[in-house]
Amino acid sequence: MKRNVTKMLLGLCSVFMCLLACQKDTLVRGTSNAVNMTQYFKNNPDNFSELSKILERSETASFLNAYGSYTMFAPNNAAIKAYLQEKGKSNVEDIDAAEWKSFIRLHLLEDSIPTSRFTDGKLFDLTMYGQYLTTSSENSGGITKIRVNRQANIVQPNISVGNGLIHSIDHILSPATLSVAQTIEADPQYSIFTQALKETGLYEKLNILPSANPEEKKKWLTVIPETDDVLKAAGFSNYAQLKQKFSNTGNPKLTTDSLHLFLDYHILYDAKYLADIITSSAHNTLAPLEVLTSKLSGQTVLMNDDTFNGIHEQGFSLVRDKSDITATNGVVHRASAHFAIKLRSPFRVDFDVCAFPELLKNTAVYKKASYEFSIAEAAAISDVKFSGPEKQLIYRYGSGQSTSNTSHNRDVLVVPLATGGASERAEWVEFRTPLLIKGKYKVWVGYFTQQQSNPTTTTEVQASIGLDGTTDRSILSNGRILSFIVKRPGINKTLNGVSVIDTVAEEAIGFKSYMAVTTGSQVAKLMGIADLAQTGRYWLRLKAINGTQTTNNIDIIQFIPINDDQQYWRYNVDGSKILAP
Repeated sequence: MKRNVTKMLLGLCSVFMCLLACQKDTLVRGTSNAVNMTQYFKNNPDNFSELSKILERSETASFLNAYGSYTMFAPNNAAIKAYLQEKGKSNVEDIDAAEWKSFIRLHLLEDSIPTSRFTDGKLFDLTMYGQYLTTSSENSGGITKIRVNRQANIVQPNISVGNGLIHSIDHILSPATLSVAQTIEADPQYSIFTQALKETGLYEKLNILPSANPEEKKKWLTVIPETDDVLKAAGFSNYAQLKQKFSNTGNPKLTTDSLHLFLDYHILYDAKYLADIITSSAHNTLAPLEVLTSKLSGQTVLMNDDTFNGIHEQGFSLVRDKSDITATNGVVHRASAHFAIKLRSPFRVDFDVCAFPELLKNTAVYKKASYEFSIAEAAAISDVKFSGPEKQLIYRYGSGQSTSNTSHNRDVLVVPLATGGASERAEWVEFRTPLLIKGKYKVWVGYFTQQQSNPTTTTEVQASIGLDGTTDRSILSNGRILSFIVKRPGINKTLNGVSVIDTVAEEAIGFKSYMAVTTGSQVAKLMGIADLAQTGRYWLRLKAINGTQTTNNIDIIQFIPINDDQQYWRYNVDGSKILAP
């Protein structure tokens, strides 16, 4: 979905991003590229003599003196001395070398990550210890600091060395030691929910380390448990009452039992912190084909708070200061209210083809400058795939670019295509969608019309769709052909003596305006109807069936339920919505 997500993230992270902006002038860049981490710590004993001892004791000094690309959250001397005191130890040598090696691995990531890439949530990469770290901003006494794992402040960020970046911190980081199941059980406020997990057999499934879990999709999980107070407010004072209400078979261990499904609905795939939850409008749960929707209202993360057919359905919030609890195999959030599986109707999804993780992480480029991907970079994109070769893929941004000036968020993805893969262009490109609720949708592709310098060129494409995780692609029913040089037809009618766009007539032949600017070059084309049998993520493929052209400017893809208004909402270039007049 296009940059409503960005607006939500800005609402959550505004203070955080202000901090990063302020720190741009304080980056430490003075060290020589020949000096790697180990030598840097030795060269700065006032801050890191204790850490140097740990590197020697753990036999990791030589490893961090070799070249590579790492990020080290480096505790200063005061932090390590405080840690030793807490453990009742006098010096570094009093702690076993293996324990220090795990200590280093928790503080180390295999990527150079500056603070400008931090978000209010988990970092993109796991530590070498195998757990995620979280970052956030906190204000104390009028001073805003970057917090890591809610345990340490960064006191000196972005120290550049030959093999990566060092962020000096004022407290050591402690790993999560409890699984998701154990984390919930350890909190006495979850006694009823814990008993339900055990009675259904889900406790065991939530108690497996990722390295020991044979189910790839369930290595990392997110759980939103309900406290005893929440359950009591809903009429369940004990587990027996919960079972009586929800168990339709009397055997909650059955995966088809309603109590089992009730608990499945509280479990999301992957480790999703609050910042991750608000980046998507819906999330798959372990309950088959059932999702939890999400959105941000001010600073509140709302779940299942939706409007269907003009009726508002009251949802619940995630209790912020009791959420984002890291476990060894996922994360735990707290629900503010009781919730159960809801029957869902299809709902509209608009998504920006530019908003894939690899581009979002490139903060020097995203929403700042145009960028041409190398073949290797294009091939590595997770949510965009090609028949190959992935040549000349371009992210185009900026008000100075005619192809993006009137587009959503002023950016487009330029995808060269050719029939049969001729001229070293891809034959097809496909995009992984956000979560789609099962149902029927009209599929629209928004693009900016441009013909390359040779006036005889064109690319005509046809759309097909397939469930994520499969290679099957089916052509959309009532499918239509999109040509990237065809503008909106410009059918007009007279209304109260004024000539206006006849939106009904244009929609009837598969065209519409989707942006504030209604010039013919910025247009959406109806590609056909997708009849989705199950809820999930899908791949939408655009395959060249005639011609060859480089300048195919793709902006946004819309899945709109067939009975919904196809015209509104529209968008301003900043991503804000234009509602129906």
